Amino acid sequence: MSAVTFHPQSREPYEPCEPPGCAVLAMPSEIDFCNASGLLPLIMTAVEQRSGELRLLVLDLSGTRFMDSQGVRLIAAVRCRLPDSTLLRVVAAPGVASRVLELSGLRRDVPVHDNLAEALHAESGTAA
Repeated sequence: MSAVTFHPQSREPYEPCEPPGCAVLAMPSEIDFCNASGLLPLIMTAVEQRSGELRLLVLDLSGTRFMDSQGVRLIAAVRCRLPDSTLLRVVAAPGVASRVLELSGLRRDVPVHDNLAEALHAESGTAA
């Protein structure tokens, strides 16, 4: 199965198969000043399309090879705009994106997991 990601020119988010009540959005290979502001409306549209049923939003940065402070701002903005009933988790394998999240302190506010299975498993554990 090939993975498609957000691209600055793309208008449709990629959503791999996810459990009911969850949305998994794969982020692009780079998140910086060139594309971060365009990603926010795409993410929020995906959230709004599931209004009332979305319990968990996972931003999958496993394919993100470069991220600067704009990526941190993007994740913080998503977190602030999510309904109270929706949890946010981030997938960031060890690398640049994970390190930027650690250095920024955002990892204290948003759970960051090494892989998608771990992020979804953590969610199912909190629902029990």
